[in-house]
Amino acid sequence: MFNIDLTGKKVLITGGSRGIGRAIALELAKAGADIAINYVRHREPAEKVAREIEKLGRQALIIKANVGDDEQMDSIFTTIDEKFGKLDILISNAASGVLKTIDDITEKHWDWTMDINAGAFIPLVQRAKLRMPKGKGKIIAVSSLGAIRAIPNYTLVGASKAALESLVRHISLELAPQGINVNCVSAGVVDTDALKFFPNRDEMLEVSKQKIPAGRLVTPEDVADVVLFLCSELSSMVHGQTIIVDGGYSIRG
Repeated sequence: MFNIDLTGKKVLITGGSRGIGRAIALELAKAGADIAINYVRHREPAEKVAREIEKLGRQALIIKANVGDDEQMDSIFTTIDEKFGKLDILISNAASGVLKTIDDITEKHWDWTMDINAGAFIPLVQRAKLRMPKGKGKIIAVSSLGAIRAIPNYTLVGASKAALESLVRHISLELAPQGINVNCVSAGVVDTDALKFFPNRDEMLEVSKQKIPAGRLVTPEDVADVVLFLCSELSSMVHGQTIIVDGGYSIRG
């Protein structure tokens, strides 16, 4: 098996304390990277991930900030400048949103969901690329199947994820000549804390198990494996792509 070595790489993961973000943090730390974990509400899970990273012999930073707020976002990169001195990899994983039917959606719901899931990606990239070594850098966004498939009550989040995937393509067009890879990983149904907010969670899990050709649900670690690939030199010619990790769910009619 090819050994991916990220020793010396400095990584920022937004929403890195739980679920897919946590799995990515640990996977990249195992490969040798130092990790800055951004979180917004729950410090205890962030501290737990940091301890796991440090047990692997890597440096871990914990940064509380809402990526939807410009001033708080500035504080993320001020900390990175002070503690890391550079940034090699940005993982944009933080997400939020409102799960409602069309009759219950308001303009405020729309603005909030789009700002966090898609809008925040722009200032994140603007700040991150300035700290990346010349001619090198990896930027990866985390999306979901709702960007291309219809899911009940997922109207706003799905639209925001579709916008995110479009941003990845267009930003990649600008940054590829600078040696920065910008890509996206789209996760299928993953049983994380986020799924608890779906009123039809149990039904979604059962239907997914039946329809996934690979025969099991996707785990956060499955997603993290693909992110690791995109962070490595093996992906040097992968630009502006969305890689779907769903066990084959989306290829079925």
